[in-house]
Amino acid sequence: MERKPIMDIRIEADGPAVHMQGEAGEVLMIPFKGSVTGEIFHGIVEPCGVDTQVVNAAHVRHMSARYMLTGTDSAGQDAHIYVENNGWFDDLTKTMPFHTVPTFYTDSAALAPYLHRNQFVGEGVDEADGLHIYFYEIEHRG
Repeated sequence: MERKPIMDIRIEADGPAVHMQGEAGEVLMIPFKGSVTGEIFHGIVEPCGVDTQVVNAAHVRHMSARYMLTGTDSAGQDAHIYVENNGWFDDLTKTMPFHTVPTFYTDSAALAPYLHRNQFVGEGVDEADGLHIYFYEIEHRG
């Protein structure tokens, strides 16, 4: 199995996070925006993205980021991509990079067959200019 890079999303904070601590765990909601580059799409992360992180009593952190990309697809057309990106890790042994599983929806005629029918993975990497989420297509070799 090989990974083919398709997009790099640079994340920027977009306001204060909201935090709640309770008996069963904690919830953190982090608003964000950003930019996206890649072979298939380039543009922005609309400033309405939110990463909701829920940490249960066993210290397992579930992250679910949902956001809209606005920009230009590989055919040069205006397009949007909605991303739901989910990941998990043990809070006590958190390591970078962290890994995610994205789901994509798009209004791009050029990208819809590709994004809706293939398998992808994500990787979060803390770099000098901030957090990057890299998306890769999973290519199965026979």
